[in-house]
Amino acid sequence: MSETVAELEKKAGRQERILDAVIALLSQHGISGVSMRAVAREAGVALGLVHYYYDDKVTLISAALRRIEEDDVAMVEPDPARSPEQNLRAALRRVADAEYLTTAYLSLRLQLWAIAQAHPDFEEINTAAQKRYRKGLAALIRAARPQLSRAEANKRAADIDIVQNGIWLTALLGVDRASIRRSVKRCEDIAFN
Repeated sequence: MSETVAELEKKAGRQERILDAVIALLSQHGISGVSMRAVAREAGVALGLVHYYYDDKVTLISAALRRIEEDDVAMVEPDPARSPEQNLRAALRRVADAEYLTTAYLSLRLQLWAIAQAHPDFEEINTAAQKRYRKGLAALIRAARPQLSRAEANKRAADIDIVQNGIWLTALLGVDRASIRRSVKRCEDIAFN
């Protein structure tokens, strides 16, 4: 017997709540704060349900990392209604949006960088996510500046990624908004000039 649309949506909603809980716990407590029991409590679901969807802590955290990867890659997805230049500028400015400069989000970023050391699967997911993000950013650069070689666009995307990560890292320390704007401008200079 096949599942109805309503059943599938309910199942997806429970899984999203579980992954939201993992991400919240990672942000607040790091990997040591993530357990199947803590996730169930944070998500407001039965422990058995967490075990139903995820075999163990590694598969649970891996699923959350993949969801974060999808969110990151979405930051560099072009909008067909915009010009290539507008898409690139929007992507470059997005990292300084208020939603990404919250203590919770920046703390999560720090945890994600550290978590790669905790398990080879996490390192692999983080590395793949970084490559996908840079590839998307390089594609935006090439679309906006078609005269650039693929290698040059890739180099610029890597340089921008490093500056963007620096923005997030230093924003957690309380760097002023003017410094963040100058850093975003520096990313635009790298991309366009």
